[in-house]
Order: sequence, then structure tokens, then C-alpha cells
Amino acid sequence: MPATPQIPAGEQLAERLADRDVLRRVAAEPLIGLGAGRALLMQLAHPRVALGVAEHSDFADRPLARLFGTLDFLLIVTFGTPEEVARIAAKVRGIHNTVRGDGYTGNDPDLQLWVNATLIDSALHIYEHVMRPRGGEAGLAAEYYRQSRVVAEVLGCPLDAQPPDLAAFRAYMAETLAELEVTDTARKVADAVLRPRKLRVLAPGLAVFRLLTAALLPAELRDQYGLPWNDRRRRIAGMMLGTATRVHRLTPGVLRRPPQPLLVKLASFRVNRTLSARRARRRA
Repeated sequence: MPATPQIPAGEQLAERLADRDVLRRVAAEPLIGLGAGRALLMQLAHPRVALGVAEHSDFADRPLARLFGTLDFLLIVTFGTPEEVARIAAKVRGIHNTVRGDGYTGNDPDLQLWVNATLIDSALHIYEHVMRPRGGEAGLAAEYYRQSRVVAEVLGCPLDAQPPDLAAFRAYMAETLAELEVTDTARKVADAVLRPRKLRVLAPGLAVFRLLTAALLPAELRDQYGLPWNDRRRRIAGMMLGTATRVHRLTPGVLRRPPQPLLVKLASFRVNRTLSARRARRRA
């Protein structure tokens, strides 16, 4: 049985959230969003996460809800005030309390650790391989990891249950990825996200989304998901990502980064709407 969540509150939460400068700096970059599909498919590669999503979400009708819900929560924890973070985290934990099944619960610290780890790993992958900073950023990855641990912490995964530093985190990722096996359930959910039948009007954009997700995903998971991949797709994805790198470098930060208060307002609206709809479905 998972341990009782240990959740920072009050002054402790405010103290933990006071240290978010690097977390905010990286999360504010639009290119970080390119790793969203990668993070989601990595999450689903964990059999218990895939089962929980399949049994407790309407992924067939709202295929992108899980993707945007996780990203919106991340935005609120990154940019919101301590009061906003505490309020939304309490709502999410309340929903997680209802997520239970064979071998999993929504408040399992191990699963919270893995979900947050995929977000951290994907952000760092985009930062290092797509944004490709030019010198002077040697310590950023380590500091970004240290500050990002608060995302899992506010949901109940204590710091002492998380890898203590970037080197330990890299080792955890390598070990976990080597043990994962993509299930048929994960493939079914992933297919609903990558090829949503109700969003055919967005077909061109979704084709790019699928291609870049396959390009950015670890090769072993790409193979397990059965995502199409060949030299032609590799070249096209490389050209797209190279263009993204050049545009990023040529665009001043003040023009490419949206206002942080706006990010929080939009994310809070979407999270509250999703949670309200979920509660309504449970009462029906």
C-alpha cells in the first residue's frame, strides 16, 4: 500500500516555491512544449500509469485532456502564487483519491515521481538538443532538476523519495526506461492521442505532432509503440527541429515568451474545467 502523501503546506510550501527562477526561465520557453507528446508517451509506458489513464479518463472522447491537464498543472506550480498552487494541488489530490484499480492508486508517490520525471527529462531534452544554448549554461540542468522536484512534492511525493541530484535522476531514468514494457493498453491510449478521430480538422498539425513525438521519444519506446520511423522521417524531423532552433535563437526572449500571469489564468481555467467535468461524470 502506498505511503500517506507528505504534502508541504503553509509557510513550508511558500518557502519551497520561493526558489523557482530557473524552473520558470525554462518553462516559459515555447519550444519546451515540443516535448509534451514525448513526456505523455513515456508516462503511458509505465503499465500502472497506462491502466489508470485507461480506466479513469475519457481519453477516447477527449484524447488530449491528459496531455494538457498535466501541462496546465505544471504551469500553475511553476508560475502561480503559493495560494494558487495549494488550491489547485488540493483539487488534483482530491481527484487522485478516487483513482484506484488493480495495483495502482492516483496518489502513489512512485507514480507521481515517474510522471514528473518524464516532464523534467523531456524539458531537459528539448533544452539541450533543440534550444541548444551557447555556453555559460553548464549548471542550468542541475538547478532545473533541483527546482522541478517541487511539482511532485506538492502532490505528495516527498523530496527524500526523489533522486537527490541530476546524476541520480539520470540514473533513475536509465534504469526505469530499461525496465518498462509498453502494453496494449498504453498503445491504445497513445493511438487516441496521436490520431484523435474527433480532431480530424487538425490533421496537418497532428501529423507534425506525431512525427516530432516519434523523433524525440527514446528509441526503445518508439519501437515498442510501433511508431513509423525511417530515414525519410528522420530527415524531415531533423529539418523541422533545426528550423525551430534557428527561430528560437533569432527571436528575442521578450517576444517569444508569453506573459506569466496569462499562462496561469489560462491553465487554471482549463484545470478547473477539467476537474469539474470529471466530478460531474462521477456523479452521473
